[in-house]
Amino acid sequence: MRVLYLTAFIVALDQTAKLLVKGFSVPFMDLYHAGVPLGSSRAILGDFVRLTFIENPGMAFGIDIGGKLFLTLFSIVASGGIFYYLFKIREEAFVIRFSLAMILGGAIGNLIDRVFYGVFFGEGPLFYGKVVDFVDVDFFNIELFGFHISRWPVFNVADASVSLGVILLLVFHRRFTETEQQVSLATSDGASVDTQSASNAPLGKSGDAARSSDTPS
Repeated sequence: MRVLYLTAFIVALDQTAKLLVKGFSVPFMDLYHAGVPLGSSRAILGDFVRLTFIENPGMAFGIDIGGKLFLTLFSIVASGGIFYYLFKIREEAFVIRFSLAMILGGAIGNLIDRVFYGVFFGEGPLFYGKVVDFVDVDFFNIELFGFHISRWPVFNVADASVSLGVILLLVFHRRFTETEQQVSLATSDGASVDTQSASNAPLGKSGDAARSSDTPS
């Protein structure tokens, strides 16, 4: 379960980046960081990559399905399911566990926003926080179903981790499945050959003795 160190690193990186963007205040430690004004946008790599601070109540890339509470509860269940599955496959290929650890880290990162940010920042009750997004990347100019897309939807570290984890899982899970099928077929073919060879093998001493006893004297 050492892949959970990766999960913890992703959560820490995601939350650190979000707090630096959103800002925070810890009065008893005399800590204060103003953050970036909500809705503002600053160039990082020209216009290709910008820091654009927005908040969304939905899923990754601003997708909103079922409302805030539903998404929060779904995230909790999904994170628990991924953790349990990681435990079950702890002896499986490393790349599969690595991919799931990335997905789990991203899921927990955004889950913290939804569960606690409303309370932490005085913006809403528990489970009703908004997810902080800030990575704004240029995209191809595309007209799709009447919509004009010129930039990728604003996302965060957690979103990127989930997306990369899913891509790795799809690519390598298929490869390992195909390899296991080939090994299984080779093993079954080898077993059938051994069985056939054994059935066609000449009789041993006991077989010779039996045949000699059947021969009339």
